[in-house]
Amino acid sequence: MKKKIIAASFFLFSFFISLVCFSQSQSRIKTIIVDAGHGGVDQGAKGSYSTEAQITLQLALKVGALLEKELPETKIIQTRTSDITQPVREKAAFANENKGDLFICIHVNAAPAIRHSQVTGYRTRTYYTGKGSKRKKHTKKEPVYKRWTTPNPRYGTGTYVWAADRDTHKADAVSERFESEGELTGVPDPSTPEGAIASRLWVQKYFKNSVRLASMIESEFEQNGRKSDGVLQRNEKGIWVLQATNMPAVLIETGFITNKDEEDYLNSEKGQNEMSAAIVKAIVNFKNVQDNLRNAAGVSNAEAVKEQPSLSSSGSKTPEVQRP
Repeated sequence: MKKKIIAASFFLFSFFISLVCFSQSQSRIKTIIVDAGHGGVDQGAKGSYSTEAQITLQLALKVGALLEKELPETKIIQTRTSDITQPVREKAAFANENKGDLFICIHVNAAPAIRHSQVTGYRTRTYYTGKGSKRKKHTKKEPVYKRWTTPNPRYGTGTYVWAADRDTHKADAVSERFESEGELTGVPDPSTPEGAIASRLWVQKYFKNSVRLASMIESEFEQNGRKSDGVLQRNEKGIWVLQATNMPAVLIETGFITNKDEEDYLNSEKGQNEMSAAIVKAIVNFKNVQDNLRNAAGVSNAEAVKEQPSLSSSGSKTPEVQRP
């Protein structure tokens, strides 16, 4: 009897170990797409000596290299590795075709210059009213203005998720993924009512995960002493790479290139190392959270299996309960 108990315990222990190993090997996040915003003829925002496309490429390459080091079993794919033109629709299609599980888009923000004006004097303007004999001459004093602009001092980070009014676009993208992977992964058929509902539920799940990742990224920035505007949405104008990618997606505004101090920081080795390390740390932590949730679900399922009736002493199965 004692040997049977030991054997049974060993079997259960082995079962749980293999279950955990299986869960870890079946990570929720197998492929991460890193996108350097803009590029080529589209240089994005401009600072006093650099462009958004230049900075985003440098940051994206650093983020990709760190992710490969921290997550050696995860495929890391860059949308671009050089200064090429890449429209946003092409970026989204590229991410979808490569079956990404996370889309990390890196950008640099800009703020319009502040306009100033000052009255420096007055001038007399002559004008006429009426016609013929009724025509009269008038004079009027008008102010003369001196106008100029100064750089906008705005600074800090912010991470965007797609806007709530763009859920339909996201659902369409998810449905396309269902169609391409249905036979392989058993995901719902989007052409059926059940599949359409399922795609909406996946959108909600992706949105929640995107917000979670965005919050973690901004939290890491704050710990590095950066001012954070938090998790943002652009409702009046959607962000295509967020709404058209069929995966959780965030767009990171790493700072304001129109602020000279921010531009210097984002171009410096120190600034780029700090920003890329913060982004990678948040992604790794997010992946660990997702995988732990998956493992916990697997263990719960295993517990349910453990609690089911076992084989009787005669070797026959316990009768199955009939469902109505």
